[in-house]
Formats: sequence, C-alpha cells, structure tokens
Amino acid sequence: MAGAFGGFKGCQKIRGPQLRSLMEAKDYFLFDCDGVIWHGEQAVTGAAKVVNALISRGKNVVFVTNNSTRPRESYVHKFLRLGFTGVMLGQIFSSGYCSALYLRDVVKVRGQVFVIGCDGLRRELQEAGIPCVEEEDDPAATIYDCALAPDVKAVLVGHDDKLTFLKLAKASCFLRDPECLFLATDNDPWHPLSGGRILPGSGSLIAALEVASGRKATVIGKPSRFMFECISSQFSGVDPAQCLMVGDRLETDMLFGSNCGLDTMLTLTGVSQLEDAEVYRSSELSANHSLVPDYVVDTIADFLPAFEELDEQIN
Repeated sequence: MAGAFGGFKGCQKIRGPQLRSLMEAKDYFLFDCDGVIWHGEQAVTGAAKVVNALISRGKNVVFVTNNSTRPRESYVHKFLRLGFTGVMLGQIFSSGYCSALYLRDVVKVRGQVFVIGCDGLRRELQEAGIPCVEEEDDPAATIYDCALAPDVKAVLVGHDDKLTFLKLAKASCFLRDPECLFLATDNDPWHPLSGGRILPGSGSLIAALEVASGRKATVIGKPSRFMFECISSQFSGVDPAQCLMVGDRLETDMLFGSNCGLDTMLTLTGVSQLEDAEVYRSSELSANHSLVPDYVVDTIADFLPAFEELDEQIN
C-alpha cells in the first residue's frame, strides 16, 4: 500500500524514527542512478555506505536507470570504481537492457532492428541475440540516394550523441510500414549538465520521429511498468507493497513508482525539488497527483543515522 506511514505521506520530509521504520518495513529498494547515486563520475556523498549497508542487511537493492548509453557490465565497473562493493550484474536494470528483453521475449522480433542510440544500447541488443542494422553512412549520402536495410521490423530510439538527419530520415522511412515496431528506451526530455547547461534527452529525439512518422512510440523505460515487470521476472516473490522507489525526477521516477504501486521517495540531489512536487500536489488535475512522492529526503545519505540507530539497538 503506497504511503504506508500515512502521517508522512505526500511531499513530507522523513527522517529519524520514521525513516528507520520505513527502512525496516521494505524488502526491496529501487534506486535511480543519475542524480541519486552519483553525478557523472562523482558518487553522492554517503551513497556507497547506504547501498552497501542495505545489501549487508539482506535487503534487495535494484538499480533502475533510463540511461541506455552503457551496457550493464560497464555499470558494474562504475559501481565498484565509486566504492559500491556489493553490486552485481543482476541488480542492474537499464532501459537498454529492458528494451532488449522486450524485443526478445515479449514481441519476439523476427528481423533487424534499426537503432538510433549509442554503442551501449547496441551491445545490449547483441547480447540478447537481437540483430541490428549495421551500416556506416557515407558522409555525402542523403535519403534520396542511400540504401535502406531490408527486413527492418523495429525502430528503437535511445540517447544518441551522434544523431544525424539521415538517421531520422531512415527511421521515418522504416516506420511507414505499419508492421514495423516503434520503440523508445525512455522519454526523458533533457539532462542537467554543469554550469546550467542541459543535454537533450531521448524524449527530444522521439518527438522529432513521432512528428515525422505520425506514430507514437512505445516507451520501455520509466515511467512504463515494463521495467518493474522485468524485475519481477528475475526476482521471485516481489511484492509492490514491500518496495520503495527512490529517485530524483518526478515525471519519471515518482510516476514509475505510482504506476507500479510502489511507495516513492524523492531525493533532492538531482533534477526535481520539493517546490516542484508541491505544485503537482496542489494541482487540480488528478493525473498530476501520481507525480507526487510519498516521502522526501535531502539525500539518500539521510539513511545513515537510521542504520546507526539499528546497530545500537542490536548492540
């Protein structure tokens, strides 16, 4: 049941005994990565201690990220590099990995997939046995005279820092076939960079292709329920009531938790802030209430005093 600790539900900061009780009540902790666990190559202060402590206490810790730019093996190395000593491959669910599972196990694609995305996304598909269109476009080629790969049964869009107009044009041509699937790893609109700059996200690429094709993409990553279905298929006996989703973005992480029946916690070390959540909470549109977190912490390091209290009780 979402918001089990009723007195602290709905944009309320939680700490001390309430945070300790919440931590004891949950068996599964789902963490977003960027903005929650780390910023780039810098771990959020105290994050490694929190994750390592949860794992050592027998809690199930899972990482759900919309970042499709790197394969899961790369995430394992990054966790270890940043001091997260107990994270295993099976705990990591990226939008790229889940997209590969969707293509292989759900729609059982029979044919090639045209990918707009980074090498990490292609690697996840290849490891799942999904054939991708592999071709290097001549710099002088245009949609008027280039070759179009045969037997393309799906177009998959993720973050692509080498996007070209020709890639968009090719994808638009493939999507003229109503039998060709139109999938997206995620619909994040943008990502924050240092100095107040932003990086356009996959959502901006999807929007361009949706306009060009006149079709809507099926989104695999958060806030879609499919990522939770992937977790449930690989961890036996997952009960949504025993799960806590911790993230930094209301429109993806909190909505994902709400869509899946999970308690949600917003940490203020990333994109969304408490004021943003309060705007959604006071909105007259009921749909916006799904974006409101059950709990709020300044940082996941707020968990650390709760661990210390539990240790004192044991000793």
